[in-house]
Amino acid sequence: MKTSVQFLAALLLLCNFCFAQDTFKRIDSIIKDSHQKNPNVGISVGFIQNDEKHYTAYGKLSKESQVDINEKSLFEIASITKILTSNLIAQAVLEHKIKVDDYIDNYLPKGYVLHENLKNKIKISDLASHQSGLPDLDFGKLIELNPQQPMNSVTENSLTTIVNNCTQLIDYGKYRYSTIGYTLLGQILETLYGKSYDEIITAKIIAPLKLKTTFTKDFNVKNRTVGYSPEGGNQEFFNWNVTAPAGLIKSNAFDMITYLKAVLNKETTIGKAAIITEKIFYKDEKREMGLGVNISTTDGDTIYLKSGDSMGESSIICYSRTKNWGIIILLNQRNSKLRQDMLNNIYSTILK
Repeated sequence: MKTSVQFLAALLLLCNFCFAQDTFKRIDSIIKDSHQKNPNVGISVGFIQNDEKHYTAYGKLSKESQVDINEKSLFEIASITKILTSNLIAQAVLEHKIKVDDYIDNYLPKGYVLHENLKNKIKISDLASHQSGLPDLDFGKLIELNPQQPMNSVTENSLTTIVNNCTQLIDYGKYRYSTIGYTLLGQILETLYGKSYDEIITAKIIAPLKLKTTFTKDFNVKNRTVGYSPEGGNQEFFNWNVTAPAGLIKSNAFDMITYLKAVLNKETTIGKAAIITEKIFYKDEKREMGLGVNISTTDGDTIYLKSGDSMGESSIICYSRTKNWGIIILLNQRNSKLRQDMLNNIYSTILK
């Protein structure tokens, strides 16, 4: 009897592996076709299903390079950083350091002095689901000041000035994408742990998962892609600064699939925290939002996703807890349409 059970278990494992392998061959075909139609765009993709990991990549590190992109080539994951930040917030919830419905007032650094109209109004979950109503950075002006490093102009002083000068939350409770919201969440984490955001994310995500090619401040590595604007101009990777929790982590398909494996495992700390972020905290006729993740439910399957765009690169991460799969798509060009088209094609024809 024991031998029969072991045989059946081995057979099931083999079937799962073959199924995942066949699925990824079809995904690879879509990625290859996309690259053939957009030969100047480097693409790296990772996929995980039932713990089976697969990778594919097309293109070179740069237009001048002869080195092929692979699963460990470094990209800007941009705003995908936000789901790492929200996972850290959820880990703090698990540690009973904070609650998602706590007001932010007592957790902000001392430099912030909220106007009377804002006190005991904004919750942690409001920041994380983009409905705080706080004013945001003027990206157009920042890009005019420094097209290569627009975030360089943003400092702790400029952030506190924006928040302290706010007297009304004109669209509180309505969705409006916010960089300041996630920057504040990073500063709240620093208050909770008495450490820098860099130290916190390293201790709670990067080190435990052994993400050896995920970087914060120092990302000067050989296998780094060069980013390009939609017009084809070179774009520098963003330097690390106070807005890091909103979008400044650098990583690759290999490490992001490792992260997704932890997310999909509800027994890990990261997986337990991810389940907290997957609860619906905002809903209207256009979208459902968790903490940092967009939520989409079709035909009984719920998927969680987050996209990212820097000045020169685009990315998207997506997973289904029900069907136990996850995918990361990284491009070395700012091209949100191509990124979304690839994911839509993969999901509608293969994963749905």
